[in-house]
Amino acid sequence: MSGIAIPVGVLFSRSGPYADLGEQGYAGALAGIEAVNAQAGHSFRLQAVPADPQGSTDRYATLATDLVSTHKVQHIVGCTTSWSRKEVIPALEKTGALLWYPCVYEGFEASENVVYVGACANQHILPLLEFALPAFGRNAFLLGSNYIWGWETCRIARDVISRSGGQVMGERHVPLGDTDIGRIVEEIRRKKPDFILSSLIGPSSHAFLEAYRALGEVDPDFAPGNRPVLSCNLSENEIAHIAPAAEGHFTIATYFEALAGAANTAFLASLPVETRATGVSAFFAQAYTSVLLIAAGLKRTRQGSAMDVLDAVKAEGVATPIGNLRVDAGNNHIHVPAHIARATTDGRYEIIREGSYAIAPDPFLTRAMLSIPETEPGTTPVRPTLRIVK
Repeated sequence: MSGIAIPVGVLFSRSGPYADLGEQGYAGALAGIEAVNAQAGHSFRLQAVPADPQGSTDRYATLATDLVSTHKVQHIVGCTTSWSRKEVIPALEKTGALLWYPCVYEGFEASENVVYVGACANQHILPLLEFALPAFGRNAFLLGSNYIWGWETCRIARDVISRSGGQVMGERHVPLGDTDIGRIVEEIRRKKPDFILSSLIGPSSHAFLEAYRALGEVDPDFAPGNRPVLSCNLSENEIAHIAPAAEGHFTIATYFEALAGAANTAFLASLPVETRATGVSAFFAQAYTSVLLIAAGLKRTRQGSAMDVLDAVKAEGVATPIGNLRVDAGNNHIHVPAHIARATTDGRYEIIREGSYAIAPDPFLTRAMLSIPETEPGTTPVRPTLRIVK
C-alpha cells in the first residue's frame, strides 16, 4: 500500500441504545476504506481514525473537533441520530470539514458541511405510505422513539394520512432504549388500526416486535398479514437478531442484501464471511458508499480540499452498491432508489417492490405530493403476497 495517507474520521457509537446501527455504520466505513485502498490507480490511501461517543450525544461535538484539529481530518463518516448530527455541524462549519452522514433521516435540513448519503423523507416515508395506504387501509397507529427522528417521521405521516382521508388512531413515543411497551400493544389491540408505522430504534423496536408477534399468536387478527408493522429504519442485522419476531412486516430502504444483479453480487462477494453472517444493511451500504464518494472526489481533484471533493461528486456520478449516485448540487443530498421489502422467518428481507429509478431529494417537501389517492377498484392487492419488481 503506497501513496499519501489521508485520514478519514469514523464517528459512530458502538455502545448504547443504538449500538447495532453504530456497528453497521462503523463496519461499512471500514470496509469502504479497505476496498478503496485495495484498488489500483490511487495516489493516496485512506486511513481510518475511529472515534466512539459510546452513546453519549454530548461527546459528538468534542470528538468531531478533535478529529479535525488533532488528526487533521477533513472528512468524517459518521453519526446515527439527528441529535448527534446537529451537535457536530457547528464544529464542521468553523473548519470547512465535511460530515458524510450515512443514516436515513427525517429531512428539513441542508447544511453546506453535510453530505446526506441516507434517504430523506420523500425517499422513504412517502413512498412507503404510497405503498401501504392502498394495500392495507388508511387508519394507522404511529409509534416512535422520543427524539427528532420519531417526532418528525410521525408528524409527516400524520399529515399524509390526514390529507389522504385516513385517521391516526393513536400516536405514542417512548424514551430511547425503553422496552416497557406492554401498554402500547394493548392500546393497539383495542383500537385495531389497519397498520402500525414504527420509527422506534434499537431495543425499543425489538421489544415491540416481539410483543406484537406474541399478540398475533393469540389473536390472528393481529397477524402480519392482517395488521402489519411498517418501518423506515429496521435493518437486516437487527431482524437477524430477533427472528422470527419481524416476520411478515415491511420496511423501505435504499439497499437490501436481496437485490438482484451482478453489481450487488460482486459487492457482497467482496465482503468477509463474518460480515455477511450478521446481515448487510442499508446503513452499512450507505457508510461504505460515503467512503467511495470521498475517494472518487479525492481522485478527481488530486487530493483537493473537502469542498473541492464535494464539488467533484456533485458534477459526476459514482458507482456504488446503491447505484450510480450523484450528490444534488442544490442541497447536498443523494439521488437514491427506494426498495420495499418484507421480513422472512429466518431473519432476512425479501424484496416486494424494487425501486426502478433514483428519487431526487426533496428534504423540505416543497415538491412532494402529500395526498395519496385511492387506487382504482380492482387494481390493488388488499394484502400483497407477490414479489413485484419494476
